[in-house]
Amino acid sequence: MAKAKSAKSKSVPAKKSSAKADAAFSGGPGKKLVIVESPTKAKTIRKFLGKDFIVESCMGHVRDLPRSAKEIPEKFKKKPWATLGVNVEEHFEPLYTIPKDKLKVVKTLKDKMEEAQELYLATDEDREGESISWHLSEVLKPKIPMKRMVFNEITKEAIQKSLGDTRPIDLNLVRAQEARRILDRLVGYTISPLIWKKVAYGLSAGRVQSVAVRLIAERELERIRFKKASYWGVSAYLKDQGIPFEGKLWSWKGQRIASGKDFDGHTGKLATANVLVLDETAAKDVEKKASAQDFKVIEVDEKPVFRRPPAPFITSSLQQEANRKLGLGSRETMQVAQKLYENGLITYMRTDSTFLSQEAINAARTWIQREYGKEYLPEKPRVFDSKKVKGAQEAHEAIRPAGQEFISPEESGLSGTPLRLYELIWKRTVASQMVDSKQKQVSTRIQSGDAVFSATGMTIEFPGFLRAYVEGSDDPDAELQEREVRLPALQTGGKVGLEKLEPTSHETKPPARFTEASLVQIMEKEGIGRPSTYASIIGTIIDRGYVRKQGSALVPTFTALVVSQLLREHLPQYVDLGFTSEMERSLDTIAEGELDSESYLGSVYLGKTGLKSTVDGQEKKIDPEKAREIQLEGLEKFSFRVGKYGAYVCMEREGAEVCASVPESESPADITPETAEKWIEQKIHGADALGHDEKTGLPIYVLSGRYGPYVQLGDASGDDAKPKRVSLPAGVQPEQVDLPMAMKLIELPKVLGTHPGVGKPVQVGLGRFGPFVVCDGDYRSIPKGQSLFDVTFEIAMEMLAQPKKGRGRAAPLKELGAHPDDKQVVNVMNGPYGPYVKWGKVNASLPEGETVETITLEKALPLLAEKADAPKAKKKRRA
Repeated sequence: MAKAKSAKSKSVPAKKSSAKADAAFSGGPGKKLVIVESPTKAKTIRKFLGKDFIVESCMGHVRDLPRSAKEIPEKFKKKPWATLGVNVEEHFEPLYTIPKDKLKVVKTLKDKMEEAQELYLATDEDREGESISWHLSEVLKPKIPMKRMVFNEITKEAIQKSLGDTRPIDLNLVRAQEARRILDRLVGYTISPLIWKKVAYGLSAGRVQSVAVRLIAERELERIRFKKASYWGVSAYLKDQGIPFEGKLWSWKGQRIASGKDFDGHTGKLATANVLVLDETAAKDVEKKASAQDFKVIEVDEKPVFRRPPAPFITSSLQQEANRKLGLGSRETMQVAQKLYENGLITYMRTDSTFLSQEAINAARTWIQREYGKEYLPEKPRVFDSKKVKGAQEAHEAIRPAGQEFISPEESGLSGTPLRLYELIWKRTVASQMVDSKQKQVSTRIQSGDAVFSATGMTIEFPGFLRAYVEGSDDPDAELQEREVRLPALQTGGKVGLEKLEPTSHETKPPARFTEASLVQIMEKEGIGRPSTYASIIGTIIDRGYVRKQGSALVPTFTALVVSQLLREHLPQYVDLGFTSEMERSLDTIAEGELDSESYLGSVYLGKTGLKSTVDGQEKKIDPEKAREIQLEGLEKFSFRVGKYGAYVCMEREGAEVCASVPESESPADITPETAEKWIEQKIHGADALGHDEKTGLPIYVLSGRYGPYVQLGDASGDDAKPKRVSLPAGVQPEQVDLPMAMKLIELPKVLGTHPGVGKPVQVGLGRFGPFVVCDGDYRSIPKGQSLFDVTFEIAMEMLAQPKKGRGRAAPLKELGAHPDDKQVVNVMNGPYGPYVKWGKVNASLPEGETVETITLEKALPLLAEKADAPKAKKKRRA
């Protein structure tokens, strides 16, 4: 395949329609071909167009830079720049190729174009969508009139309007997207090989990905450096007019009492002057002396507080709030939002604009007046200034329910996660057009001898927008009650009753780990990447083993610490927030037509200070042994390293170095010297046996391995030894395991009895997804709170009698389209061993090298066919 034309060429991308074509559009003869990205989007749009329209999906990009050596045309394979896919020697010309799985898609589109008299490119209205339309125009080379059709929502009104309001392809947006793609390729393909050589093969670096990893890794190092401080306080439980309330000791003998904010997190020492740090003895002294005095109100301060509703959602705020309120990751949020958009329920979900159209404002105000009344409706519609974030993407409307009348969540036909996300968007949009909430904030000081206590309260005078939307809860009415902290009507000089005084112990806390919400927040604030890419960035660093999720927290692995350290020491500007943010601004300037993309790429990649020469120069200076190693503060006698099989810890013992695996479940900041020492001791001496199994006489150990703690029956002395091992149940710590518990675990899976209906054994066991009961391949999970050791045959039979709960609640990662045999939808699902394609009851794992983003229907069909035709393996009968 010849090298494809770049967007930098001066070819006219879109042909102006002729008078004849305009007549055809307005109802004349001839078919019109409309091309969109996905089958779902095509299906929705077909409902709004007549029989004269053919709506087809291009399944995303029809061509791209080569993804592997196989896709590089033979004539270019020996070129020094071939692996990059970008001719850095000739104007940074990209080598575009049509992937094998897209050849059939392109042929179908060309065949359909033969039936049409007009072509409408209806891809998304952003840089990515503009780029897809341009690539389609270059690949299809239409000889019929071609128009760029754009819309912000998939409703009948929006589609009809967009048909009559077409435009040419915006080449500035295309160039900006092309420059971004080339820049990401140059950075990733230049730095990643360096990491392969110096740390471990298969790791990757990325222009934005590496900065995200650095942020998470540095937060973990801050936690490691953190020095804990202890302090005491005194709580007063008071009562007046029958209303109980709590006060906190604020000062003693005229000195303010120290709180957590007064301590230095790096040293653990007091950082604020003229404050008093109480210890336990001093706190009890305050308790004794204050309890003997009357409690008198010396100050009451009341002030009204007005809260404005938050702006409608943009991409980043939707990801943050869905993470906080619904527990969704950024990737899942965007996948579900994509489906809502493609099904015509919400407006386009990649936007930095808080702007609402007049029809959206009218729909919201109509609903507010009808459901809540006039007092909840402001005199004038609210207008929010679009966020001026660094590197803001093209302006669209905010994310809101689609249409001129919002479909209520109850009438949407949705369920599960899609319903919850739609409801979140719906409530936020409606609330944005409601009046302020009015609150009364009360603060008071109460004196008892030399002690002064403070208490604060808040009451809601008028809920305003809080009736519809309260951040942090799905139940606004319940949340309103929880938000209120009522104080009695206190008067200066009045006395209040004392219920009790209680000394309280406190410790300062290390900086919190990032969650997906807080990471998105800081990346947006610093202008790192674009909100529309945050979901894929976070997904990538989790998939590549740089980060794991612990609850909602993003915990870096030792691989993340090591790679971040290497880049920070040897290629600091490529993980620098300011440098990366400046790249985004340059790409925006290209999109505005004010910067030449070729000149910019040259300045980044070439020259003495360019990326290539910098990486080449630093490669010689990096010692692979040192690159794989990191020292942690407070653990100086240990060396933590990353190897082929994960992280391990080493230390000198009796003149020799001893190393032991670090369990993958361990967080770097939570490792203590005692924990590391225990791993080393187990490696040298082996663990002390808890005792011996009554049946076999073999020793039973509690050990820790790469995948966490487990019990082991017998010794692993020889190369062929395979002692039985059972992981500890979730929540059980190694120190809690005694010999009776260990023996029960070693028995698993345990036969409880024989099923009277099928004549097969009923067993209880512990698997990857927790404890279960099973009979003849029919599994049931043991509910949380139910100990697997307490499950009897009768209980197991009751569980097996219950209908099996499917995992259908999980949303597909991607919809590929209808299977040609039975028209059932083929989906990409997320499973315990990674993503897979699903067609009816047939599942097939993605082959190596394929990702959720690259898999297509054409690639999936042979995988499913092979799986469907494969004979089922016969189980070997035991003698």
